[in-house]
Amino acid sequence: MEFKIGKKVKALRLASDLTQEELADRARLTKGFISQLENDQTSISVDSLADILEALGVTLSEFFSDSRDTKVVYSPSERVAVEGWGVSKFELLVPGSTNNLMDPILLEIKPGEKMEQRGPHPGEQFGYVLSGTLTLKIERKTYKVPSRNCFYFESDRTHQLMNNGATAVKLLWVITPPQM
Repeated sequence: MEFKIGKKVKALRLASDLTQEELADRARLTKGFISQLENDQTSISVDSLADILEALGVTLSEFFSDSRDTKVVYSPSERVAVEGWGVSKFELLVPGSTNNLMDPILLEIKPGEKMEQRGPHPGEQFGYVLSGTLTLKIERKTYKVPSRNCFYFESDRTHQLMNNGATAVKLLWVITPPQM
């Protein structure tokens, strides 16, 4: 089986929603070089490939691994805690998921906490409330989403997640494409 570096770089770039120019800027290369590489019209040094993969958030070993061997099951110890979202717990359930088509997140929102208002941006959002009652604000409309209920909306409007209740809200939240 022949390994096509350019084809794989292009797939990763598109999955990250980057233009050739944006990837070139991040990797300190030219747009023309990225174009030639993606069309398998040039060779690449290991250093330049490492720069491109770093810009895409992928390691060399992940890049060259057989996709059939891609990790499928993730344990709680592999979760990535993210700070600065205005909530008690914000964990990426799949490490590196910001390079995927969707980003599964586990949230815990204590009473009185709220995330910053977001959007509009391209994509969709899904949430399943594991416990508590989530307050979801989409533009001027407010929704109460109790435990074992879910929500789904296109992210083309301003939106905000908050906890106006007396107990913590635990939520499985899936965003596509990732917004980090």
